[in-house]
Amino acid sequence: MNPVRHRLSARRLGVALALAASLSSPSLRAQFVVFDPTNYAQNVMTAANTLQQINNQITGLQNQARSLLNQAKNLANLPYSSLQTIQQSIAQTQQLLQQAQRIAYDVQQIDRAFATHYGAASPSASSADLIDGAQQRWQNSVAALQDALRVQAGIVQAIDTTRSEAGALVSSSQSAVGALQASQAGNQLLALQSKQLADVAALLASQGRAQSLEIARQAAAQEQAREQLRRFIAPGQGYQPGNVSMFHN
Repeated sequence: MNPVRHRLSARRLGVALALAASLSSPSLRAQFVVFDPTNYAQNVMTAANTLQQINNQITGLQNQARSLLNQAKNLANLPYSSLQTIQQSIAQTQQLLQQAQRIAYDVQQIDRAFATHYGAASPSASSADLIDGAQQRWQNSVAALQDALRVQAGIVQAIDTTRSEAGALVSSSQSAVGALQASQAGNQLLALQSKQLADVAALLASQGRAQSLEIARQAAAQEQAREQLRRFIAPGQGYQPGNVSMFHN
């Protein structure tokens, strides 16, 4: 045998024995990691479940955030308000009614005026009193007609404002981002309609006042005419003859 090969074989055998001895030691065996497929699969499933739970939590938070945003939109106030304009328009119509001339919208004042000028003609009243009463009634009717025309003019002048406010409110309602804004726009539209109804009521009141005073004037005029006719045809002192001097001496 070749001495060189013999030495190499002996050396390899020694290395193999040393490696076997080192692998048999407990400290070295503890340093080797043993792959367990079952444990690995369980760890993977656990990690996947944990990731799914995290994704579910993220989705829940996103849904909550969207819900809060929707609630914020539903609670947002309407940026446009026509309340002041509507109140000003109603106040202008009310001011026209309060400026009624002579016999105004007051129950006690109406009662006094009818007791004074619209009652039955007194037989003891003088002709001057009858004429004055007729003139007072005529002035009341003319003033009421003028007041009715002024109320009509004020309502007509407010039509453009009403149209502008209605357009703005309808636009705000259509662009509302939440339930509260839509509700507020609807409420303001109802307020605008109430203002229009108030204008109609004011117009009817002014026209009714003028018509009532004119009808009352006509009735009082007929009563006064009967009294004047009675006085005209009432029997008075008859003719009594007497001496008449036609020529002066």
